Amino acid sequence: MQATRDREQPDAASITRRRSALRHGAMAAALLLASAAAVAQTNAALAGTCGEVVSIGTHARTTTRYALVQPQGARIALVLLAGGGGHLDLDDAGCPRALKGNSLVRSLPLFQEAGFITALVDAPSDHPGEDGLAGFRITAEHAEDLGKVIADVRARTRASVWLVGTSRGTISAVNAAARLSGPSAPAGLVLTSALTSGGQGRKSWVAHTVFDLPLEAIRVPVLVVGHAADQCARSPAGLMGDIRARTDGAREQVVSVSGGPGSRAGAASSLAACEGRAPHGFVEQEAEVAAGIARFIRGGSY
Repeated sequence: MQATRDREQPDAASITRRRSALRHGAMAAALLLASAAAVAQTNAALAGTCGEVVSIGTHARTTTRYALVQPQGARIALVLLAGGGGHLDLDDAGCPRALKGNSLVRSLPLFQEAGFITALVDAPSDHPGEDGLAGFRITAEHAEDLGKVIADVRARTRASVWLVGTSRGTISAVNAAARLSGPSAPAGLVLTSALTSGGQGRKSWVAHTVFDLPLEAIRVPVLVVGHAADQCARSPAGLMGDIRARTDGAREQVVSVSGGPGSRAGAASSLAACEGRAPHGFVEQEAEVAAGIARFIRGGSY
């Protein structure tokens, strides 16, 4: 019995060691709690934000804003040009209040998770509203504005900068890639659901396509991605190859995506067919398309 009591009653040195262990354990727990609190505070600070809002001077004393996100260690930046009027109406947290359904806007997290810096570009301050950029997309001034954005992103990130445009944003992307040179020029060009077919309308600029621009001047790598089931009259998949035939890119590829929910049922209207949540916008295939774009940009094939 005595031996049992001796085992149950530790000596003074043992008690001291246990107290020391308890103190160290409490300190470690406190550090873990502090670390968790710091992470929680960081997450709370980031909640509801879509990037750092950068504003630069552009044509005729206007300003152009873009939302910049820099994942740690990223070495390639994507300057993203949305379709429609291009007016995203970025708020002070860098989140678009318009064109939220655009395929590039929806794919922002995918590009960031793939290790790309993203710069989502709004329309300049003198082109607000639904029409937004309208016919300004094909002008030399617009190309120069985008060159200023590219140069600014390159200076801030020290990254290689690619232009990525979708739908009507492909007109802007081609305009910039064809006209720009030096530090303001993109390192490569990605076009998704490119506008290749014009048409009559009460607004003349609605007929503008990428073929209104000097595609032959483009020397950087070019990736063209469309959807085989795209029912938008402005972006027929059958004309994608005509873009490649006119560009003189260092590396070129044309890809026709198939499948997805939109390929099994026609769009409700011609307008809906040209919107983001249709084959035109690669609905429910965003991850597949983003991964293919990432492979091409990094030197592989889609």
